[in-house]
Amino acid sequence: MVKLVYFAWVRERIGKGEEELDLPASVVTAGDLIAHLATLGEGYESALQFPNAIRVAINQEHVEHDEAIAGASEIGLFPPMTGG
Repeated sequence: MVKLVYFAWVRERIGKGEEELDLPASVVTAGDLIAHLATLGEGYESALQFPNAIRVAINQEHVEHDEAIAGASEIGLFPPMTGG
């Protein structure tokens, strides 16, 4: 089981700030996770419709979509950050 934390408009579209999920064995990378989550319902599909725009952090460290998620205790998903 892994803890997923959602931020900003990802959280708003999914409708929750966090959850714990058992992931199928086929979910190996951060990109696989995003693709899997997008199949879980309309809110997830809406939040993750542009997967390349989603940023991922594993155990609070930013990673690329090809990063393995094995052993992660927390995975954060959030939109691109803008600065000013």
